[in-house]
Amino acid sequence: QLVESGGGLVEPGGSLKLSCAFSGFQTADYSVGWFRQAPGQEREAISYMLRSGTVTYYKDSVQGRFTFSRDNAKNTVFLQMNSLKPEDTAVYFCAATQVYGNLIRGTPDYWGQGTQVTVSS
Repeated sequence: QLVESGGGLVEPGGSLKLSCAFSGFQTADYSVGWFRQAPGQEREAISYMLRSGTVTYYKDSVQGRFTFSRDNAKNTVFLQMNSLKPEDTAVYFCAATQVYGNLIRGTPDYWGQGTQVTVSS
């Protein structure tokens, strides 16, 4: 099970840190991705992390503003989001898989329930 938290309402230029807590399995054993879906739009990938902890991908529009990290001791992954923009408004999901390619294909083993991020003044 994956449980996201940390979403909310923030003004443009603000920051949020999303968390995705793993239950029943270990962060170190899975490749993990962050995704988001805005109203009326398709789900898109934000960032991917290998089981090794290496971040392999950031969406161009978040590069330099978002940081994907992991704390194996807490069995949690994080998405630090800085300099937020209104276009970052979406429901954010984490996903985990033992096969990295499944993240690319959008078919991971597990999805979280999502957390709403709203960027507005």
